[in-house]
Amino acid sequence: MAVAIAPATPDLGRVASAVSIPVLAQHVDAIEAGAHTGSVPPESVAKAGGWGSLVNHSEHPLGPDEVDRTVARLGALHLSAVVCARDVRMSARLARTAPPYLAVEPPELIGGKISVASARPEVVSGAVAAVRRVAPATAVLCGAGIHDRRDVERSIELGAEGILVASAVTRAPEPRAAIVELLAGY
Repeated sequence: MAVAIAPATPDLGRVASAVSIPVLAQHVDAIEAGAHTGSVPPESVAKAGGWGSLVNHSEHPLGPDEVDRTVARLGALHLSAVVCARDVRMSARLARTAPPYLAVEPPELIGGKISVASARPEVVSGAVAAVRRVAPATAVLCGAGIHDRRDVERSIELGAEGILVASAVTRAPEPRAAIVELLAGY
């Protein structure tokens, strides 16, 4: 079992130096380091001690070609991409770049009270099948509405290899307890 964290960009280096788990950027831009005010080049993530980045999260969507370029830039620097996709069709399309990880997360369920594994299990199993056909080595994660060990267990039953979660931890009155509960589902 692996656990990673994706703090806000200004905290990336501080968090990476303080923890022993992989630290991801929440976003990077598919650019070379240089004069790009406001952008986050992958080199800055690497220099801060980051392990990789989320790519195409629903809160920072990219076009498919931009996802392809971002995954390539991260890979060229030996950084991992966790590519987010909204549905089965997009999962299949984005898997063509063979990212190390692909998380299927229907945007309408993110932060909600019911998990995609319960509300739309066919999205999870369909994304797993679609990704396996295109990029068998890509680990498929399940996100959107994951709150407890039952959601994790159901996601694994549907073929996902892990989860991508934020609000279940960040909104929890006891974040540590929320993390322990989620890990109990593995």
